[in-house]
Amino acid sequence: MKSSANTSEIARGDTVASNMDANNGFTFTEVNSVEASSMKVISCHFSADGKWLATAGHDKKAVLWYADGLKPKSTFEGHTSLITDVCFSPSMPYLATSSFDKTIRVWDAGNPRDSLHIFRGHSTCALSVDFHPNRNELICSCDGNGEIRYWSITDSNCAGVFKGGTSHIKFQPRLGRYLAAAEDNAVSILDVETQARQDLLQGHVKPIQFLCWDPSGEYIASVSEDAIRLWKLGSGGEGECIQELISNGCKFHSCVFHPANSSLLIIGCDQSLELWNTTENKSMTVPAHEGLIASLAVSTVTRLVASASHDKFVKLWI
Repeated sequence: MKSSANTSEIARGDTVASNMDANNGFTFTEVNSVEASSMKVISCHFSADGKWLATAGHDKKAVLWYADGLKPKSTFEGHTSLITDVCFSPSMPYLATSSFDKTIRVWDAGNPRDSLHIFRGHSTCALSVDFHPNRNELICSCDGNGEIRYWSITDSNCAGVFKGGTSHIKFQPRLGRYLAAAEDNAVSILDVETQARQDLLQGHVKPIQFLCWDPSGEYIASVSEDAIRLWKLGSGGEGECIQELISNGCKFHSCVFHPANSSLLIIGCDQSLELWNTTENKSMTVPAHEGLIASLAVSTVTRLVASASHDKFVKLWI
């Protein structure tokens, strides 16, 4: 990893209501809201076509919603402890969930009965799960002991076990050549085929809680409670920190690239969203929830942004 000496640091900016009309005409507005659970909601994800939104959390259930109107479609039950992550397959009608019960489950999104697969092998709480972007059979998960596991949906087996990811994992979009894995205050960039670590992205002071790639797979953002770092990846998987936003007291937790403007990062905080224009090095605050915003998701098809919070609500923004 190259030195971050050239990193640009900025502090949070002014608070705004629900739009940013003063910022070159850009607006960001809440369009829908639903109390999604009787307990904390900690993960959300859109289907590839943007028609569905999946949510999950402390009630041990995953819920599928119509993105248009936020009406519930179906509920997936089977985990015996809280669900830590939920994601859609990019090409198949499948959902995957990870849980404190140490298992990974794969579900048929069109059939909310028993899960299609239950993957066991993690020795402690499974904290994150993701589908490979173009290998339909491959999913990946990590647990609290820093163990990364690859699973094959085709034969229901574990396809590999490695070390290096604790809190969050994300495959590189499109090509899926790399896996980004957050462990403590660093991000490992792993070659999916060889599992060789291409780089270790260091610079955070506090543990990293969330990762997100831009749609091109050239940039990745990492979030700790006191800072968010934007990294540019080279052709060999080496990373360079090109910008950093420091919190002035509001705890950062999640992030996502805006679906229509990849230079804008949306950061989930405690009760608010931080909108960081990385081109102009400006940030603005949008009041959003009454609890920690644990997860954010985007649909590049509908250009909707979803926020899931400990206040039990899920909201849609555009």
